[in-house]
Amino acid sequence: MSIELIKKAEKNHVLNREEIISLLKDDSIDAALFRAANKVRGKYMGEEVHLRGIIEFSNICKRDCLYCGLRKSNENLERYRIMPEEILDLAKKAAEYGYKSIVLQSGEDSYYTVDILQNIIREIKKLNVAVTLSLGEKTFEEYKAYKEAGADRYLIRIETTDKSLYESLDPGMSQDERMRCLKDLSSLGYEVGTGNLVGLPGQSLESIADDILFFKEIDADMIGLGPFIPNEDTPLKDVKVENFQMSLKVMALVRLLLPDANIPATTAMESLNKNGRMIALSSGANVVMPNITEGEYRRMYAIYPGKICINDTPNQCWNCINGKIASIGRTVSKELGSREKIFAL
Repeated sequence: MSIELIKKAEKNHVLNREEIISLLKDDSIDAALFRAANKVRGKYMGEEVHLRGIIEFSNICKRDCLYCGLRKSNENLERYRIMPEEILDLAKKAAEYGYKSIVLQSGEDSYYTVDILQNIIREIKKLNVAVTLSLGEKTFEEYKAYKEAGADRYLIRIETTDKSLYESLDPGMSQDERMRCLKDLSSLGYEVGTGNLVGLPGQSLESIADDILFFKEIDADMIGLGPFIPNEDTPLKDVKVENFQMSLKVMALVRLLLPDANIPATTAMESLNKNGRMIALSSGANVVMPNITEGEYRRMYAIYPGKICINDTPNQCWNCINGKIASIGRTVSKELGSREKIFAL
């Protein structure tokens, strides 16, 4: 039965909630699921891998999410902000290496005003690259201002569609507000990225199935599926999880249901498995997002423990990931990596 469901999803890109749950429960079909997802990825996305360089420009955050090492209550974290000139310098170096897409990511830090961010975006756009923002919840007017400055994409993960779980793990935050952000971004013409954390305490397979169907419902342009990794400086430090395989399964199912979406092989997967990103690229993913921040900032952007490559330079990361991608018979794209909708919902 499960194999038939995989074949159905591979052909029609549709599964209902019960079918998704049954596949999540069945570990015997994992290899077949990953093969099908990789086949669909090849059909719709080709063999190229899009590299998106992340600049983690501030680890200061006003939020207090229980699972995140950047939470404002974490007094063990050394805080930093990168000034605009240095952000631009990092972006210029990344463009020189060959990156065609730059991701600006930070905690929710009010130091960076709309004017500051607009100026940064405008300057980076002069490098002939795509600009993605991952700055958290903003107003419609702020999102509009960033779009007018040239921002192409915005990443904001829902973490979980389970409303009560979301609001228990994100004190003072509202899932309705997060959904509002996604709607605003879509209405403004952004390529919208979202995603979830797999393995959160209290998360059920039913809610993971709902997450997958939600991504399908909003036709998300990019979906980042990350394993939850407990951080010792958070209230969830003692949670025990084994979620690498489940994260891969969720990613593969998302590929089957959204065949032309951009799906990253997340860095967190490689924190759990030394070959995690290459395994993910062979199981449906088509994007890798290397860190292009320099120096101590890499260590201090400590969302979760065990982050890879914290002692590497951006140039080392560029060469390393290019070599790894070549080793699995894939090539690095020279394009901006925008989503091209091939499959009509």
